[in-house]
This record gives sequence, C-alpha cells and structure tokens, in this order.
Amino acid sequence: MPLAQAVSILQKHCRMIRNVQILYSEQAIAPTIEQIDQSFGATHPGIYNSAEQLFHLNFRGLSFSFQLDSWTEAPKYEPNFAHGLASLQIPHGAMVKRMYIYSGNSLQDTKAPTMPLGCYMGNVYAESVDVLRDASGPLGLRLRLQSTGCGPGVMADAKLRVSERCVFFGDSCQDVMSTLGAPHKIFYKSEDKMKIHSPSPHKQVPAKCNDYFYNYFTLGVDILFDANTHRAKKFVLHTNYPGHYNFNIYHRCDFRIPLTVKRDSSETQTEICTTYSKVRYHSLQLVHPNLFFQY
Repeated sequence: MPLAQAVSILQKHCRMIRNVQILYSEQAIAPTIEQIDQSFGATHPGIYNSAEQLFHLNFRGLSFSFQLDSWTEAPKYEPNFAHGLASLQIPHGAMVKRMYIYSGNSLQDTKAPTMPLGCYMGNVYAESVDVLRDASGPLGLRLRLQSTGCGPGVMADAKLRVSERCVFFGDSCQDVMSTLGAPHKIFYKSEDKMKIHSPSPHKQVPAKCNDYFYNYFTLGVDILFDANTHRAKKFVLHTNYPGHYNFNIYHRCDFRIPLTVKRDSSETQTEICTTYSKVRYHSLQLVHPNLFFQY
C-alpha cells in the first residue's frame, strides 16, 4: 500500500494523527521518539518485551518499536519498579526500528482485511481448505469457497456468497468440474523419464497420452488426473512462497491437514498442519504419497 494512501486511511479513521507527511516524507526529519511524541501526542505507557528487547509505543492503528540492545548502555529493566517502565532509561534521539500500520485497537489481535467485493471480478476464491481423512489416510479436500454475483443484471451491492464443496480421490474430471467449475488452465505432463526404472516390459513404449492437471489459480489448488481412467489421483496445495517459480501465480491456499504423530509412548496425538506451519520434507511424505503442498 502506498504511504500516502495508508496515511489517508489513518487520518480518516483515527482522527488523531497529524503532521505524518512532515514526519516521514522528508529525510531531514528523523523518526525519533521525541518527534513521534511531538507529532502524535500522549499515549498509554509503552510496553517492553524483555525477550526481544523491544520497547513499543502503541496508538490506534499504529505502533512504533525501538530496539534497546542497539543503545550504548544496555538498559536495566526492573519489572517490580513502577510496572518496569520507569526503570528504562530511554536515551535522547532513540530511532524507530519498526513501524506497524494495522486496523483495530491491538496489534496482537489484528487480522488481514477481507478482499473488497469489487476485486472478485467473477472469480471464486478459497477461504480455507480442509483435508478429509480417516484411519486409512486422506480421502479428499473440503473447500470453503467465496464468490460474488457476476454477469449482466447483477446489483452493484451484491453480497458475498459462501459455500462448501468437496472433491475426493477417484473423482472423475466431470465430477470435479461440476463441483469447482472449469479450471483456469489444463496442463499436460511431459513424458515420465523415471519410467525406464519400471519392471514392466513395455517401459520403453511411449505413452499415447499423458496425465494432466486442472489448475485452479484463485484456489491455490492443482488436481492431477490419470490419463487412462480420467480420475483424480493427486492434489497439490500451493502456499505462494516468495522465490518459488510459481510465486504470485497461485493464490495462497489456506489449508489445514490433521496429522497423527506418535510420541515416545504408545499414545498418539493429532496435530494440525497449516499453511504457516514449519515442517520438514520427510514429514510431508508421511501425509500421503498423492497429497503435496509446496512451501
């Protein structure tokens, strides 16, 4: 978001911010703690995070962080003295390390804003994707879809429509298209180069047709179909990881995968793997050989 647009939103909703353009639009004026106090006025007492050694000044929709370990003398923090804040000796001219702009009263409780209805443009997006499974393994996907009306005659104030759809391993391409709609693109796999290691005597015979993917870019999901049976045999869930060659092509798939983890004892525990979980590659293989999610 451009800085001028962010400042305009803050000025409209907060009605307490002034001189922000002067504070940040000129390099000659440094964002020191004195300048912030002069521009924004008084606020609640700051919050000190002793683990990260960060001192936070919070306003409505705006927070500033100061790194304490970068100062010449390490601050002596005494939590039992005046709530701990009076024991911090903040030097003159302390510079801002981070600035957060958000919607709401608390930075910890803030969430990403919902997509405006005007941005849907007739597309369908996935709010969440849950992996369905039983004792034998994954069965398929349950998608919570969001869409708006499209086409001629649609009211300008069309409301958001939410629906749930399920696709399973073994579904035909007609079933998937009836459930999720037409894919944005169909990609045919190239010849499988690992086929030479197959024990089949026909491994050198080129295939007459190849497996193909249904690519759903706005859902962040790919579905692989077998070339002979035309049934779904693999699901690929994309996280839109920066640096990946598919970055910014797929929308991030907000998936939830229940995993059964065995501890040292004989007891098992169910954990939920999400888009933001940090897992290793060998853990992915334990989910299902035909269920992949790209980090």
